[in-house]
Amino acid sequence: MSRVLIIGAGGVSSVTVKKCARLPEIFDEIYLASRTLSKCEALQKEVGGDRLKGVFTVDADNADAVIELINKVKPDLVVNLALPYQDLPIMDACLATKTDYLDTANYEPKDVAKFEYSWQWAYQQKFHDAGIMALLGSGFDPGVTNVYTAYAAKHYFDEIHYLDIVDCNGGDHGQAFATNFNPEINIREVTQRGRFWENGEWKETDPLTVREDLDYQNIGVRASYLLFHEELESLVKHFPTLKRARFWMTFGDAYLNHLKVLEGIGMTSIHPIDFQGQQIIPLEFLKAVLPNPGSLAEGYTGKTCIGTYITGIKDGKEKTIFIYNNCEHAVCYEEVGAQAVSYTTGVPAMIGAALMLNNTWKKPGVWNMEQFDPDPFMAMLKEHGLPWHVIECESSPFAK
Repeated sequence: MSRVLIIGAGGVSSVTVKKCARLPEIFDEIYLASRTLSKCEALQKEVGGDRLKGVFTVDADNADAVIELINKVKPDLVVNLALPYQDLPIMDACLATKTDYLDTANYEPKDVAKFEYSWQWAYQQKFHDAGIMALLGSGFDPGVTNVYTAYAAKHYFDEIHYLDIVDCNGGDHGQAFATNFNPEINIREVTQRGRFWENGEWKETDPLTVREDLDYQNIGVRASYLLFHEELESLVKHFPTLKRARFWMTFGDAYLNHLKVLEGIGMTSIHPIDFQGQQIIPLEFLKAVLPNPGSLAEGYTGKTCIGTYITGIKDGKEKTIFIYNNCEHAVCYEEVGAQAVSYTTGVPAMIGAALMLNNTWKKPGVWNMEQFDPDPFMAMLKEHGLPWHVIECESSPFAK
């Protein structure tokens, strides 16, 4: 018997709720809360009130409001699928109520484009002393890519030396310009300086200036750009033999051209401006006029390919493997009414929650995905719609 409270009612949450609802043996009671009650009610109608037991409105920026909600629902676990700005208030509420916590993306301040785990790692002792657990980054990247790395380290290598995480969306949503997840978070992520780990230190690049043309399984060659992604920070910490760790994401020319224009006219700024006597943040306004990522699902063609190239040593010899998943947009839409980017985040959120609730992954403190045994998670990926494959490569596509 278990009770889970999911906060957030966007595209990812919709996938997670529907996947949880299919596992009554693990998720006995499901509750959903969001700033917009109508979104929760629509999802409850779709899933059924027998599985989604209750819906609520909550301001997740306000820890006291979240505490009040947790005390009302009394969940065993809070799954945070709200915005990354809201991680800390929700963690504070979980700490105050001694409730386990899970999220899919690390905290970032709303007024600073800075992605790092320092704020959440600082809760380690507090969560440990309270006897509760926080699982950070249980999405795909971060999340599945962390588990891929742990799986490779366990089964394929004595030491891992080089890691390149690659994220390709080879699909077509038919829009001139749209983002596949929250536009505000996506654009902040893309426009920050690139950062990667090499020879014991972090190195930086200007945004979207380092490019590799990579051949993705079942998609083809796509232009891939070096970004900073939060899983690099935790993987470097937990796998100290890494000599280099990088993250790459594909972008088409149309996306980059639109982004360049929007940057040039100040529409990607996170700093307030005065507009007709009101303070507005340009990026928040841009988010309001761009298509909702959840609306892209119908008619979305093509597939994603997300994985990790890992080079290391096994029995004294160097080897390279690629662990990856292909996920087809149309198949996701047919199953749960979502596009593949929401699906590939929502399913791992459900799996992480399931492993916490059945005590497979359970210990007090604040943890990243790669700090647990990867095998149960990898098995559930195959069972719940995200099959993975391992290719042993003659060499890495990346030069050392």
